Amino acid sequence: MRMRYSLALTAALGVPASAAELTVKLELPRIPVAEYHRPYAAVWVERADQSVAANLAVWYDLKKKGNEGTKWLKDVRQWWRKSGRELQMPVDGLSGATRAPGEHQLVFAARSPLDQLPAGDYAVVVEAAREGGGREVVRLPFQWPPKGPQGVKVRGDHELGAVGVELKP
Repeated sequence: MRMRYSLALTAALGVPASAAELTVKLELPRIPVAEYHRPYAAVWVERADQSVAANLAVWYDLKKKGNEGTKWLKDVRQWWRKSGRELQMPVDGLSGATRAPGEHQLVFAARSPLDQLPAGDYAVVVEAAREGGGREVVRLPFQWPPKGPQGVKVRGDHELGAVGVELKP
């Protein structure tokens, strides 16, 4: 149902109805420590040369006074070095609050950062860093635009659990 609504909206806005959909599913494991802190996380798309093609999501502590949570974004090191330091947080439609342990799903369809991607080989990159914890990065390769359904899954070692990408034409 959501897909149909999205395609109808796409046509009304004058965007091609053939816009593909990319879904990122990621698991944040509950780590058994005395004082657990939710991880900061970034999800982005990289080109084959590992340059950033599009930022998809950034999760950080929005509740700290005076936007203090942004100073810890640099701990999401790879994302920070590649594109984070150039952004002024918060960014509408990109940034949001940290997430609790569990499974999370991000869906990007019409009118998303993917609209401008030229055809080619890419990777979705997910990076998580936790105060008093570790840092982890996973990469999931894909081709854009998808000619058929695509899916790839990986499993993190400590800061990330199962991470998957699904594409639909």
